[in-house]
Amino acid sequence: MAATIKDIAKMAGVSITTVSRALNNHTDVNRNTYKKIIKIAKQLNYQPNSSARNLVLKKTNTIGLVISGLTTRSGHHFIYDVICGINEQAKLRNYDVLLIGTSTQQQKEISFKDLCLKRNFDGVILAGVRTGDPYIEQAMQSDIPTVIMGVPVATAFCGSVVTEDVSGAFSAVQHLIDFGHRHILFINGHKETVVSQFRLEGYIKALNKNGIPYNDNYVAHANFEIEGGSQALESLLSHNPEATAVFCASDLMAYGAMMKCMELGFKVPDDISIIGFDGIDITEIVKPCLTTIYQDRWQMGISAVNMLLELLGGSEGYIRFMSPKLVIRESTKMLIK
Repeated sequence: MAATIKDIAKMAGVSITTVSRALNNHTDVNRNTYKKIIKIAKQLNYQPNSSARNLVLKKTNTIGLVISGLTTRSGHHFIYDVICGINEQAKLRNYDVLLIGTSTQQQKEISFKDLCLKRNFDGVILAGVRTGDPYIEQAMQSDIPTVIMGVPVATAFCGSVVTEDVSGAFSAVQHLIDFGHRHILFINGHKETVVSQFRLEGYIKALNKNGIPYNDNYVAHANFEIEGGSQALESLLSHNPEATAVFCASDLMAYGAMMKCMELGFKVPDDISIIGFDGIDITEIVKPCLTTIYQDRWQMGISAVNMLLELLGGSEGYIRFMSPKLVIRESTKMLIK
């Protein structure tokens, strides 16, 4: 016999009303009680009568996952892991996820609100956006519950999940400085992305703290991909042969830089130390294993869904900062003077 709300209430020792409010993501339910109810519901394999409930609430139980710039070139582990976290948590909370790819140009052709209304989304998770993408401003001005990933903004209906990119970049550069490096190149991502701007800020902040002057010639912008890191590294080294270390704003660019170093006859880390950012699986496979700044991509996806459900429950938007951590492996080494 199928489990009912009454069964859950009896096992949890709470009222039927409390169970109902918890299952409908109301924010006035005690957090521990909420977790207990969700756990029991899962144990009992509780299946709500979603059709009847949605007719009353005018809900579709569908989350729109709108990713800007999603192509075969962006299908590496970072975004994949985020998507998996979103999908897993949404499924646990009885929501479907509909993935929509977009671009800056497409955003000019159909507005954010029109897209959401056309697809009947209850709420939206917006990822991969650049500073010039129309959907950022439109989402902030909309009354559609939205979580923007990577852009620190908050309004009544809009929140965000972001990595502490400044502190992450600072940690990466400080690690190289602690190892005695002072001529540190920086291969950054697209100028138009917020994360690139924050990681540049962290790079400069670490240099300033240690009395090392910022040199604009030490910085190049690429596309977060392997070939971008390779090309940028070759160009930077040709103009700055005194460099002994490289900080890359993505692990893929760090891998590309590492491969180019070997091609040019440099040993990593004996001649040049390299550190990446993201903590994707490739960092543990390549030789030497890559020192990196790790981001919990899975947890970022889970946090985005949890925040969106809070917004759907009536909470106001806020910014959730995710702390990255330095993972020291084999690609960085103390500089021997």
